[in-house]
Amino acid sequence: MKQPMQYGKDYKSIPVTSLSSGRTKQVLPDLFSHTTQIANVYFVGHPSSKEFVLVDGGLPNSATQIKMAAEDIYGKGARPKAIILTHGHFDHVGSIIELVHDWQVPVIAHPREIPFLTGKEYYESPDPSVGGGLAARMSFMFPKRPINLQDNVYALPEDGTVPFMPGFQWIHTPGHTPGHVSFFRPADRVLIAGDAFVNVKQESLRKVFLQTEELNGPPKYFTPDWVSARESVRRLAALKPRVAVTGHGKEIVGEYLEHHLDYLAENFDIMAIPKDGRYVRRMNR
Repeated sequence: MKQPMQYGKDYKSIPVTSLSSGRTKQVLPDLFSHTTQIANVYFVGHPSSKEFVLVDGGLPNSATQIKMAAEDIYGKGARPKAIILTHGHFDHVGSIIELVHDWQVPVIAHPREIPFLTGKEYYESPDPSVGGGLAARMSFMFPKRPINLQDNVYALPEDGTVPFMPGFQWIHTPGHTPGHVSFFRPADRVLIAGDAFVNVKQESLRKVFLQTEELNGPPKYFTPDWVSARESVRRLAALKPRVAVTGHGKEIVGEYLEHHLDYLAENFDIMAIPKDGRYVRRMNR
């Protein structure tokens, strides 16, 4: 008998939201963002084709609004070809079981992330001591146990292509999680960065609520490998993207993006890495 998919036992709604929650925005003709409380999901595909993929799975209890957003863009009964993940933290897979069940579509992720999506490995606990903001201090309450998608999750192709996303390539950008990936389309230099870097200070509850634009490294309280995180940002900056969307915050475009991403890459240790915290102490041993 096929085993049912399961969320981690600590999965629950979190008492944090933003002014952008529930909003859908067209970033490009074939790229739409939708915000679930404080985390973005992305629809990739031109509405005229009726074919698309969903990148990431939102916060817990957001499946209905994600499906409604898909139908607003692609029409009644819209269903993606797949759900493709940047990584498996709770705010990126919080509604994925309902979506997989209702849409009957596969989930695709980096091979190194799959153990965290099939209940075999646990993410490290968040560190609420870093970041100096209320959101960071609340992070001890955030779900961290792995979900189990059973046999509904598949590995990204080894050749770097992204299924159902023509023209995109996946880039391994670990640090925030071991199997974190970003997606890049060289033809127009569009980047879906996930949480490799974000466009809001995720540790500050006020800035998260207001969605204050501020290019930052990955969320400090949930990033255990700062050496890899630094290299991942430098790898993405070298691509010279012209449009970037991230897991948290608004899209970034043009010269502003290139200048600020270069600056972040060059000054990562000062701008992104916390001054202290258990992950930092481990890095400095």
